[in-house]
This record gives sequence, C-alpha cells and structure tokens, in this order.
Amino acid sequence: MTSSDTATDRSLFQPTVLDLGDVRLRPWGRALDLTGGTVAAVMAAAADREVARWNPLTDATRPAGAEAYLDRADERWADGSTACFAITDAADGTLCGNVVLKWTDRAEGIAMVGYWLLAAARGRGLATRTADAVTRWGVRTAGARRIELYHAVDNAPSCRVAARAGFPYEGTLRASYRDGDRPYHDEHLHARLATDPEPRLA
Repeated sequence: MTSSDTATDRSLFQPTVLDLGDVRLRPWGRALDLTGGTVAAVMAAAADREVARWNPLTDATRPAGAEAYLDRADERWADGSTACFAITDAADGTLCGNVVLKWTDRAEGIAMVGYWLLAAARGRGLATRTADAVTRWGVRTAGARRIELYHAVDNAPSCRVAARAGFPYEGTLRASYRDGDRPYHDEHLHARLATDPEPRLA
C-alpha cells in the first residue's frame, strides 16, 4: 500500500478525541499526558486486581512494561489497526479506564471492542457508554460492519455491559482464550451490526 493509498483509506483508525461530556476518550501513547503521570497511571491500572483478573497488562506493573504498553498503542495507531483510548475524567484529567476497538478482519469489516475500568470509575455505566461510543465511531468513520465483544463466561458484569450496549449474545466459545500461562477458558460472544438499532443510553 502506498502512502497516498494509506491517506485515503478510511478503514484505518485515525487518532481522535471522543468527548462524552463527563469523560473524554483520548488516544493512548507516549504523547498522552495524564494527571499524576501516564506511566504511573498505567502501572496502577496493571496492579488493579479486577483489571489483572480479566485484562492482564503484561509486565505493565513496572516502568519498562508501562512504557512498552504506550509504545504498542502508538504502533497500532500508526498502522491504523487498533484504536486505543484512555478514558479520562473531563474535569481533572485522571485515568478512569481503557476502551479499544481493533480490526480482526478489516477486509470483511469485522472489529472487536474491549474495555477495562479502574475501581473508582466502576458503577457509573462508563463501560457501556464508551463501548457504545467507539462502536458508533468505528461504524461512522471507518466503515466497521460487525463489532464483536468477548468476555469470560464468569465475568457477569461484562455480560451486562454487552447487553446494555446493544451487543446481543450469540454463543459460547469453548476453551477459546488464555491469559499468559493460565488455562484456556470459555468465552461468551456478543456482536453488534452496523445495521442494528443503536441502544438508548441514559
């Protein structure tokens, strides 16, 4: 693909800021400036028990690992394959969590959404709202046709997020995913089509 092709390929995710009022979705990367320090924020997220349980941030509890996390985000934005957003508080700029949209089959218009929240941000509907926001953005700006959402079968909160965000349950994938050296575990598959009705969120 030439540079001119890349410039006109609307299916490549382009860095942007999504403003949801109380929170802003800002691109992860070395240029991101978070209150208290971006590397420190990544390390704190990696040490969070619930984040580590469902979305382990490999080696990011150490400075070098946190910096590598930011470098990977920059690389994925640069190649247009993955939109990695930090969920930040609009008032004070602190980190609330993460939401990501990545192509799994760009030629077929299939992407996957994922998210995690820090403890202080849970219970506010942010996972639902941000998953919905990046889904709408991916459909509108990059032509995503089908957006999939996977979660471990015993992650009940994520199952509720999927339902509220307009991702119907489609089935259970047996022994489909593993984190590091953990055993493979079953996952629920949810998906939302570009043609599905958008959810009404409070």
